[in-house]
Amino acid sequence: MSKPDSVDLSAFSVPGSGRGILDVFSYGYLLRLLVRKGILTRYHGSVLGWAWSYVKPTAQFFIYYVVMGVFLNLSRGIEAFPIYLFSGIVVVNLFNEAFGNATKSIVNNKALVKKIYLPRELFPIADVFIAFVHFLPQLSILVVVCLIFGWVPTFVQLAGALLAIFIVLLIATGLGLLFGSINVSYRDSQNLVELILMFATWTSPVLYSFTMVRDKLPTWAFDLYMLNPLTSAVELFHSAFWFPTTSEAAERPEHLWFFAGISVVVALVVLLIGQFVFRKLEGRFAQDL
Repeated sequence: MSKPDSVDLSAFSVPGSGRGILDVFSYGYLLRLLVRKGILTRYHGSVLGWAWSYVKPTAQFFIYYVVMGVFLNLSRGIEAFPIYLFSGIVVVNLFNEAFGNATKSIVNNKALVKKIYLPRELFPIADVFIAFVHFLPQLSILVVVCLIFGWVPTFVQLAGALLAIFIVLLIATGLGLLFGSINVSYRDSQNLVELILMFATWTSPVLYSFTMVRDKLPTWAFDLYMLNPLTSAVELFHSAFWFPTTSEAAERPEHLWFFAGISVVVALVVLLIGQFVFRKLEGRFAQDL
């Protein structure tokens, strides 16, 4: 009979330990299940159902267009302003929903967190995926409208749109991990997130042109403005969807791809910080919930 210390335990892992985000890929079925559940229950019991994914962004667009474009005349000098406006709105909406939902994901799934072990990162990442699915109807509206106005994008412009989506999902995941873990112990962090989401629309060139910021700020301050990952993502979307529907005489930000590359680096750093804080705090999740 073998002694206990001679038993091979290499196939086992310590309960509750894991590799963070990397473990999410090992739980692909559970991730798909969480995403599917979130999608199906989003409009459960609603009369319009998925139609709300089209109605809400369209209503938001009309409000911004009337107030900012007509009353405040910010559309002056911006050709095809409706497309310019909506292409920025869909990017910010993706960020707001992904980041906002990921922040509340651990608290919203406290029953599972308290009962069984699974990578806790599954919950914020699943909410980011759900936000992306709800982003697709808005994107489809944008594409249809652009096609009506003679949209013929280049490969580089389409690649820029994909990069913009990647940047937004990456930064939303990092911030969602960071604030989602803090929100378990300090629920007022949710209020801070709401402030960030409120400023997101105004700190990116969605309702106005980047030239207004460039002309008012010194060069170093404008460069900081462009280093905002959300700003780069919005301008990449403008280049992909709005610019091809114009006479292509409008100004575009200089070195946009450089700023987009820096935005990817910033988003990766935020993701690493979010994962680090998440791993440090997740041991208290069950207790604090």
